Amino acid sequence: MTWIRTIPLSEADERLRRAMEGQRALYPSEYATPVHPTDDGTAGIVASHTLIPDALYHAFATFGSLMSPDLPLARRQHEMITTMVSVTNRCVY
Repeated sequence: MTWIRTIPLSEADERLRRAMEGQRALYPSEYATPVHPTDDGTAGIVASHTLIPDALYHAFATFGSLMSPDLPLARRQHEMITTMVSVTNRCVY
């Protein structure tokens, strides 16, 4: 749960909807179900960026692009790198 104002998907304007859908399209299918969803099913960390749609898109599209199957690393290598970055940053997800 975020402690800042967020915009639920039901109230999102076209710009925010495009940002959310655009970044989501870049992620592997296993990421479709958020671990900590908001009431409308959005990942809480994504919802925390809803006030700035451009930042939301760029922040999350970066990770989606880094997970691309078109890159030379195998999926397990991508996951290992992301796990180590999370551990190093003391991030719980």
